[in-house]
Amino acid sequence: MEIKSAVNSLSALAHETRLSVFRALVQAGPEGLAAGELSRRLGVLTNTMSAHLNVLDNAGLVRSRRAGRSIIYSAAYDKMSGLLAFLMEDCCGGSPEVCAPLATVVNEAMCCPSPRSNAQ
Repeated sequence: MEIKSAVNSLSALAHETRLSVFRALVQAGPEGLAAGELSRRLGVLTNTMSAHLNVLDNAGLVRSRRAGRSIIYSAAYDKMSGLLAFLMEDCCGGSPEVCAPLATVVNEAMCCPSPRSNAQ
């Protein structure tokens, strides 16, 4: 990821409502949520939600698809992963113990367990 793309993504997330929207979409998983449902869950007017989703979409952090009369939004997990990788690039400056707690948090946040872990 290039620095301009990272700045654009971080800028889009640097708003309380947009960060809440993105977190809700991450939690919803690949199936996503309808724009109206996001508005209801977060208590945001639909036109305001539309503006926030547009900012997130322009940053490449969300994807949308039409389902009947609704527009379904989902998190762009590849972009999120790229941003996290960019932020952690060259982490630690040769001192892995500095990033060890962060690596633990990332591992605990894994939402998609491997098939082997499901079999246990």
